[in-house]
Amino acid sequence: MSTTISPSAQPALEFLTFVNESPTPFHAVNRVKRHLIEADFDEIKERDSWSSTVQAGGKYYLARNSSSIIAFAVGKKWKPGNPVAMIGAHTDSPCLRIKPISKKQNDGFLQVGVETYGGGLWHTWFDRDLSIAGRAMVRTSDGHIEQRLVKVDRPILRIPTLAIHLDRQETFSFNKETQLFPIAGMVAAELNRVGKKGDDQQSKSDSKPEEEGSKSTSEPIQSLRERHHPFIVEMIAKEADVQPEDVLDFEMVLYDTQAACIGGLNEELIFSARLDNLTMSFCSTIGLINSVSSPSALDEESSIRLISLFDHEEIGSRTAQGADSNLLPTVLRRLSVLSFGQGSADNNNNNNNNNKQGDLNTFYEQSLASSFLISADMAHSVHPNYPTKYESDHRPEMNKGVVIKVNANARYATNSPGIVLLQEAARRAPNNTGSSTTEEGSLGETAVPLQLFVVRNDSSCGSTIGPMLSAALGTRTLDLGNPQLSMHSIRETGGVHDVHHAIRLFDGFFRHYSDLEKMILVD
Repeated sequence: MSTTISPSAQPALEFLTFVNESPTPFHAVNRVKRHLIEADFDEIKERDSWSSTVQAGGKYYLARNSSSIIAFAVGKKWKPGNPVAMIGAHTDSPCLRIKPISKKQNDGFLQVGVETYGGGLWHTWFDRDLSIAGRAMVRTSDGHIEQRLVKVDRPILRIPTLAIHLDRQETFSFNKETQLFPIAGMVAAELNRVGKKGDDQQSKSDSKPEEEGSKSTSEPIQSLRERHHPFIVEMIAKEADVQPEDVLDFEMVLYDTQAACIGGLNEELIFSARLDNLTMSFCSTIGLINSVSSPSALDEESSIRLISLFDHEEIGSRTAQGADSNLLPTVLRRLSVLSFGQGSADNNNNNNNNNKQGDLNTFYEQSLASSFLISADMAHSVHPNYPTKYESDHRPEMNKGVVIKVNANARYATNSPGIVLLQEAARRAPNNTGSSTTEEGSLGETAVPLQLFVVRNDSSCGSTIGPMLSAALGTRTLDLGNPQLSMHSIRETGGVHDVHHAIRLFDGFFRHYSDLEKMILVD
C-alpha cells in the first residue's frame, strides 16, 4: 500500500482490519460491539426492561445469539409513534462448517468432516490454506458455562484437488459429500505426536457402536475427543484458554487464512473473503456512529437511528437470529412506545395525542408507517469476461457508487418513492472530510454517486432480507449494496472507494431522514 492514502481510501483500510478479524458472525458481532463501545454506546439486554434504561439522546446496542446485533440512537425529541430510520444487513457468508462428528481418516491421512453452509462457490475452496474459527462452550474454573471465541491463526486444513493427469475433465466437478473433506495431516505424524506406535492404533471408525458406548455409559453423548480429532479439540481449548476436558461443545467453520488486502495497479481494489456481506455490516455500523459523533447530533432529532445486522441470511433467515425472526419487530415495538415525559409539544406525526392511553395500541403501527428500511446487501459489478450476463443498460461498476437494486417481481423491495428519498440523502451526505451540512436545506460538498441494477429477463435473480422485512413490517424499504465480483467465492473483489461511498450515504440517510420523511409522502 502506498504511503499517501486518499481520504476516500482510508475507510477501506479500516474495513480490512474488520474483515480480517471477523471469520465468523460471532467475531463480526464482537467487532461491531467494540466499535460501538468506543463510540459510547451502552449495552442493553432483551430480557431486561428498557423503561428506565433507554433515554432520549442515548445510544444502545443488544445482541442475540452473539451472531446478530441491533444498535440504535434515540433522538432527544423522540415521541412514541415517531419514525425509525433503519439499515439492515447480515453477518454471515457461505462457508464450510465442521460436522458434529468430524473425525475421519483414510489412506494415511487425517480428515475433517464438514457440511456446506449457504450457496458457496465451493470449487474456490480447493487448494486454499484453511483454518478454523467459531465459538466454544466451555466450563470455567468456577463451574459456570460460557462461550469463548476461537480463531486459529495458522493454516491447518486443505482441500486438495486431484492432479490433472488422473482426471482430465474439462469442467471441474466433484461430490460435495465425498470429495470436499479437507485433510488435516498424516496419521503417522499424529501417532508420533501422542507417543503411540502405528501398529497399536486402530481407527475408531472401525470400532463397534456398542464398544464406544460402553466406554462412557454415564455420558449421554460421545465426548468431543471421540467425535473429533483430539488435536483439534486441544487447539480449540488453547484458543479458549481452558483445558481440553473443559470444552463442552463448539460451532466451528473453516476460513481462508489469507488476509484481505488492497490490490490493483492503482490500489483501487479490495481482495477479500466475506465481502458479502461484511462490507455492508461495516459501512452501516460506521455510518451510524459517524451520524451521532457530534455531541449535539441528537438534539433536534425526532427519530431513532437504527442498524440491524442479522445472522443466517445465506440460508433463508428463518432462525431465531435471522431477519425472518421476531428480533427486529420486537425491538421496534418496544421502542415505539418509549416516552420520556416531554409533554405535548409539537409532534406532526401523532397530532399531539401521543400521551393518550388509547394510542398505546397504535404507536407501533404509526411508527412503522412513517419509518424507512435500507436493506444493505452487496450487489453485482459488471464482469468484463461475461458481459452478456448483464442487462445492457444496467451494468454497475466498482468505485462508481452504491448500487440501487430493482426487480419487477419483488425479489428486491425497491420502489420509486424509495429511490427519490435515497437520492435526497445522497445529495445531503457529509463531504469527504466527514463534516455534515450546517445550514438547513444545504447540500454536501459532493453527492454520493448511485447506480441502478436490474437482472436480464432471461436470468435468475437473487434476493435479500428486504422483501421479507418489508412484508412483515409494512415499512417502506429499498435494496442496495456496493458492487463486487465473485460473490460467494472464498475470495471476492470489491472497490476501495465504494466503502467510503456507502459510509457517506448511510451517514447522510441517518442525519436527514427526519426531514426527508416529511417531504416524501405516499399513502
